[in-house]
Amino acid sequence: MTNSPLAASTRGLTRVYGNGDTAVHALRGVDLDLPAGRFTAIMGRSGSGKSTLMHCLAGLDTPTTGNVTVGGRALESMDDTALTLFRREHLGFVFQSFNLLPMLTAGQNILLPLELAGRRVDAAARERYDLVVGVLGIGDRLGHRPGELSGGQQQRVAIARALVSEPDIVFADEPTGNLDSEASAEVLDFLRRSVRELGQTVVMVTHEDSAAAYADDVVVIADGLVA
Repeated sequence: MTNSPLAASTRGLTRVYGNGDTAVHALRGVDLDLPAGRFTAIMGRSGSGKSTLMHCLAGLDTPTTGNVTVGGRALESMDDTALTLFRREHLGFVFQSFNLLPMLTAGQNILLPLELAGRRVDAAARERYDLVVGVLGIGDRLGHRPGELSGGQQQRVAIARALVSEPDIVFADEPTGNLDSEASAEVLDFLRRSVRELGQTVVMVTHEDSAAAYADDVVVIADGLVA
């Protein structure tokens, strides 16, 4: 890790599902610092707790005990409404299932977060849009709907959608899980470029060594702890 400012951190983070003898301890006291402006991969086998950790960091799941701080804000201090607004304004998400709206064009899908946040697509937003689209190389596909795009192209549109609002962190959950090896390498390269060329912070959950090789830092989770 580096001495970069922190994008997010956890202290004493636990997550328990269920009660008594059937309780599942997904996280067992995780202390973690994620530097800003870096590409961090969270690795681990199935059931290790890596996805639970990302969901807690992203405010999508509530820790049983411990603290999560993102962009200097303590997530446990927010109610559901505040947390929803915080995610919308400060976080970006890329999922392996793309989650694009099929009735919208690629360009409309990319701009959707700005519309949902009630943000006007002004000159600054358009400049960011053009920059992200250029970095991802999808300028000639903006008028196409998702069904007219390959898997790799759909995932690049999903990445552009996550980047366009300039989030503090982009969380990518197995972003190459539905892609072939060539498209996977392409998408991972674009995530890396977003860090190097756009100053983005990216946190990616993966179980693949080949995907983690693109990251600046690798955190390994085993049995709910940082290994």
